[in-house]
Amino acid sequence: MGLLFDFFKALNTNQHPSQIALSLVLGMILGLTPLLFAHNLITLALIFVLRVNLSAVIVAFVVFSGFAYLLDPVFNQLGLLLLNTPSLSSVFTDMYNNAFWRILHFNNSIVIGSILVAYLLAIPIFVLFLVLVRSYRNRFLEWVTKLKVVQWLSRSQAAKFAAGFME
Repeated sequence: MGLLFDFFKALNTNQHPSQIALSLVLGMILGLTPLLFAHNLITLALIFVLRVNLSAVIVAFVVFSGFAYLLDPVFNQLGLLLLNTPSLSSVFTDMYNNAFWRILHFNNSIVIGSILVAYLLAIPIFVLFLVLVRSYRNRFLEWVTKLKVVQWLSRSQAAKFAAGFME
């Protein structure tokens, strides 16, 4: 619950919309691709180096992990299509014979299919999230802050923070 509260707080504050959109895209990449592989070190490095909202990354990771589970057959088929392309077979054979490329598990059809989809979708999804964050702030923010549930949650979170601060 605190994570969602932090995410909505980031949506409602002065954090630039592109920072939130980038956070969501990096979370999407982590969520769509298999987590414990070397290619995610690049994504994790970007998360820690760039100024992104960690709660937005985690929310996007959780949401897109669910999508990845549903899209695994698509990733597998796309990866198999790419790995079985005759014009690329010599490239993949040479890469497999090199220890560096073998560590990246590019020869796993789900890994290469999910990486391809995640990185191809990164820019369009960034633009979509950027438009959605700006639209939310321009059209819905005032309406959402007037909701009784939001007011109650913000007061209860503030009370929890004040109580924890006083101890």
